[in-house]
Amino acid sequence: MSTLEQITDPLCYHGEGPVWSDSWGGLRWVDMLAGDLLTLRADGTVDRLNVGKVAAFVRPRTGGGYVVATERGIALAEGPDEAPASPRELWSDPGVRMNEGGCDPAGNLYAGSMPYDKTPGAAKLYRITPAGDVSVVLPSVTTSNGIDFSPDGTRAYYNDTQTGGTDVFDVVDGELTNRRLFHHGDGGRPDGLNVDSAGNVWVAMNRVGKVRLYSPEAEILTEVDLPLRLVTACTLGGADGRDLYITTSRENLEDPEPQAGAVFRLRADVPGKPVLPYAG
Repeated sequence: MSTLEQITDPLCYHGEGPVWSDSWGGLRWVDMLAGDLLTLRADGTVDRLNVGKVAAFVRPRTGGGYVVATERGIALAEGPDEAPASPRELWSDPGVRMNEGGCDPAGNLYAGSMPYDKTPGAAKLYRITPAGDVSVVLPSVTTSNGIDFSPDGTRAYYNDTQTGGTDVFDVVDGELTNRRLFHHGDGGRPDGLNVDSAGNVWVAMNRVGKVRLYSPEAEILTEVDLPLRLVTACTLGGADGRDLYITTSRENLEDPEPQAGAVFRLRADVPGKPVLPYAG
């Protein structure tokens, strides 16, 4: 892999959820607790769009536009740069907010929550179908974080950060089954994750300043060290899918590193798979 480079200023208080999609021109991510979507333009400038108090994650839609997770629900936009419509709330408890999510190959949206006070088991992982039907997939999680699927759709990888590890499910008839530990975080706090075209799993290790790469057999293939502690999420993109983009944070730090809140990039050996869109 190439040398790590910083590609934005430290723009974010809590940068999260990077996603590459040609539908909006490249890289988009969130400044979560500012409620902003950020888009990196071809000339290196960054646009911001506020969608409310919280912007937890964003995904493209198959018919155009995007879906964004707001504080307690989801909102749909018809165009790539349009503001979304009013959100649909999934719950009313003000002590719980959205945190991270993703889509499966069938176009369902998975949206995970977390309690502001991090009460164990007080959060859920929801599934929203293309028709808008909502169900609870996991009824008792704490900090629902990254979720992504293997290239063949037979596995789902998932981080509930408070467990200290990354879990894997078998996907049977579209359902997540047989949850088990994939790999422990070894002191890191598994945050966002991304599965590449070879089925390898990239996991952001919060608090220890790393991104770790696992093989499908849970072997540690490499680790990427960053010059800061709060590494939040990662995704693959770029013209050939081999640019690894990494978001960072300075949330609750009294002594943040100068680069905390910036986005970083390096070249990966294996390209990513296309982002899975929401079919709703």
